[in-house]
This record gives sequence, C-alpha cells and structure tokens, in this order.
Amino acid sequence: MTQQKITIPNSRNEKLEGILHETESREIIVLCHGFLSRKESTIIKNLATAIEKEGISAFRFDFSGNGMSEGIFSYGNYSHETDGDLRSVIQHLSNNMNRVVTTILGHSKGGDVVLLYASKYRDIRNVINLSGRYDMRKGIVDRFGEDVFERIEKQGFIDAKNHQKGKPGYRVTKEGLIEGLNTDMHQACLKIDKECRVLTVHGTEDKTVPVEDAKEFAKIIPNHKLEIVEGAGHSFSEHQALLISIVMKFVKTAVVKNH
Repeated sequence: MTQQKITIPNSRNEKLEGILHETESREIIVLCHGFLSRKESTIIKNLATAIEKEGISAFRFDFSGNGMSEGIFSYGNYSHETDGDLRSVIQHLSNNMNRVVTTILGHSKGGDVVLLYASKYRDIRNVINLSGRYDMRKGIVDRFGEDVFERIEKQGFIDAKNHQKGKPGYRVTKEGLIEGLNTDMHQACLKIDKECRVLTVHGTEDKTVPVEDAKEFAKIIPNHKLEIVEGAGHSFSEHQALLISIVMKFVKTAVVKNH
C-alpha cells in the first residue's frame, strides 16, 4: 500500500492535484472535499486511509482553485466542479488507469457535487453524501446575511471573510451567487437513478448545515439510506471512528455488489 501524487487535467486543462492511496485493487473510490477546503482535510484524509486499510484504492484531490490544484477559486462553481473537475477525474481513472470507480464520496459542498454528478451521469452506482446542503438559498442567507442580494446588486460583488483561522477571505461575484442559487438540489436528486445507492450521513449538532437538510434528501432520493449521528458537528470531529464505521459498511457492500 502506497500513497502517490497524481495530476489530472480538468476540462479547462488546469492541473488537479490528487493523492492516490494505492492498494492495486481495480475498484477505486473518489473523495471530494468541501467549501474552502482541500484533500488534506481531516475527514477526507481519515476516510481515504480507512478505505486503503480495507484493501480498496482511494483517490482524494483538490478541486480547481483549491489546495494545490491550478485555477482560480470562485464562489458557487457547482457545475464546473461537477462537470469539469469530478467528471475529468472519473474519466481519467477509468480510461487512463483502467480502474472502476465504484463510489464517489463528498463532504459538505463536496456532498452536493457528488449528488449533482449522480443526477447527470449514470456511470457511478454508489454515492456518499456527508453533511451536504439541500436548501442553497438558506445557506447563502446564513453565510452572508439577509441583505446579500441588495449589496451584490449594488456593486456586483461582495468580499467575504474566511472563518477558518489564518485563511484569506474571498470574493463572491453576482454570477457566482446566482449559480449557487440556481443549483436546485431537489430537482437534481429527483433525477438520480433508482439503481444508484445513496448514503447520507449528518450530525445532529451541525451548525453549518442543519440536520433537516439530510432528512429532505431522504424524502426524495429513491435508493437512499440515512444515518444521523447524535451529537456530531459538521466535520464529525469528535465522531471520526463512528463515521468511518458507517462509511466502511456501505463501501464494503458497494465493492461486493460490483463483483
């Protein structure tokens, strides 16, 4: 078992930096980080390591404009992260490396990206959504305030603070805000194929995305399993072992089904 740096070009020919947890299994699981995060986040790293220990290869990568990947960070950007980044990664692993991507996993914004992917493409049979957001409009108002639409209308952008310690702020453009608002998770999830198995895991103490969002996903996704972790926050910081056991139970059945 080894970890290797892999670079994959996206649809704009920007280099996406990733880490392959190589076990030489044909099956591989792709992990997607959240908003303003990267492939080194504790939750993504711990899950990739757990998958690797199970003898299954895993690939975690930085979306364009995040971490070590090329590109400019932009707020919103759901369609490019889905069609430009994740799609390119899956095609590269399948076509250039002869792997079978059995499962895609995303945390927070990455949870929305993997669900959006499943709603558009029919090549992945297992999806794991950790703390993903259902109601985009509520998320925008919670993050930027009730007057965000008036402010952005007036000057075309707003500058937002990054609440992660020591990290720079970021600019939100009107286009990015509109793209976020137009990302309709309800309509997207209605298009997910009933053969595609979806696991949603959410903590009851999530202060970033309310646990009610997870229950909305459970209502509309046809082949869905909901796991609510009592007392867990957005990143399951104090509940990593429990999260890993829930995810690995689902992952193992996904690999068995693939065989």
